[in-house]
Amino acid sequence: MNPVWAAGEGIVTDRPDVVESSDVVGKGRFQIETSVDYQRDKSAGVETRMFTTPTLFRLGVSENFELRVETDGRVRERTEVLGVSDTQKGWADTAIGFKWRMQDGDEKTGKPGIGWLIHADLNSGSQQFRGRGVRPSARVVFEWDLPNDMSLGVMPGLIGDRDRTTGERFTAGILAAVLGKELNDKIRVFAEVAATQIARQKYGGTIATFDLGAAYLLTKHTQVDVAARFGMNSDSPDFGITAGLSVKF
Repeated sequence: MNPVWAAGEGIVTDRPDVVESSDVVGKGRFQIETSVDYQRDKSAGVETRMFTTPTLFRLGVSENFELRVETDGRVRERTEVLGVSDTQKGWADTAIGFKWRMQDGDEKTGKPGIGWLIHADLNSGSQQFRGRGVRPSARVVFEWDLPNDMSLGVMPGLIGDRDRTTGERFTAGILAAVLGKELNDKIRVFAEVAATQIARQKYGGTIATFDLGAAYLLTKHTQVDVAARFGMNSDSPDFGITAGLSVKF
């Protein structure tokens, strides 16, 4: 890994890919990662377009532990059926949690960096976008630094959710893998396959995307990024795009 991207040296973000970084922000450091996101889907004659403003706040408690607050922010959803459209606006739910960096990686020995993320999504958003109850999740990230300034990240996880209509509880899986490449000390690109939900069809099925993106360092502690998502099955949104800004203080 190029030193400018390393934890403690410069900014390391959890966006724009789905796989989180195993790094934390460092003791006494605060980091904000914010963005705009557009998603489009057309299925069974229903076309849905959604704009959100995903934002993550990270506060370093120690060199290996951080507190986190995350939300999709402001939501605007437009649905069109047989030429008749409806638009809803509001706020998404908020999640609180923490990340623990369990192990540092070592390229020479092949030892991965390992980070644990424990979150709880709260039913705090606007009525039309609010989930049912508290939904806990656990994810673990494995990160390997590879030769030629490349990296590999794998993130399995579980989330306890509820059906928004019936309130029935169910457990969904999470699995994502990302391959990254640092082109120079400012630009990083990546390709990723991400299943953000693996569930039975009655609970929404498996939501899986193929993602491509890039991040650019404006300064040592400021990053901009962009990424695109392409749905891999009929249960997944057809297309999505995001652009973000992250700052470390």
